[in-house]
Amino acid sequence: MATVGNSTNIFWQESPIGRLERQKLLNQKGCVVWITGLSGSGKSTLAFSVNKELYSRGKLSYILDGDNLRHGLNKNLCFSAEDRTENIRRVGEVAKLFADAGLICIASLISPYRKDRDACRAMLPDSNFIEVFMNMPLELCEARDPKGLYKLARAGKIKGFTGIDDPYEPPLNCEIEIKQKDGVCPTPNAMAGQVVSYLEEEGYLHF
Repeated sequence: MATVGNSTNIFWQESPIGRLERQKLLNQKGCVVWITGLSGSGKSTLAFSVNKELYSRGKLSYILDGDNLRHGLNKNLCFSAEDRTENIRRVGEVAKLFADAGLICIASLISPYRKDRDACRAMLPDSNFIEVFMNMPLELCEARDPKGLYKLARAGKIKGFTGIDDPYEPPLNCEIEIKQKDGVCPTPNAMAGQVVSYLEEEGYLHF
């Protein structure tokens, strides 16, 4: 008998077609590209650009967008520290399944707490978790304010907003860091090129 969480009598079922077979079929290696950063830092823009570039190369990827997931999988969660942790845990578990299926899973979430991102990394075998840090200054993100959230947070209409009255913990050892150069932000194509080049060099785009 196996015990998982609060459930008993649950057994893991092994499929005769495994990860290696799926990767061979797709001619790529499954992994998770986890994009983290402040609201307005360009996470979604990067995710869409990477997805488009991979598609142009005949590679199968899928985006897990934090806002989109809160319309379904995580719609019962709020933005307390506990719910943020559960939000990231769920996304990590889903991303792990996509990677196991042989896909390049692009997860785009603020994911402000280092321990939560590290917990997702620990779910993935063989270092198949690629953390991408959108290292953009708060001033830039707030000036962009694409959803008007910083304005609401500054007015006290949103509590616990990352970067204003809730902390963002930057990665300590991310695989990829994207930041301004001489005060200029890289273009979406340039950012995507940096990520896709890493995937190519590390052997994820072929099997």
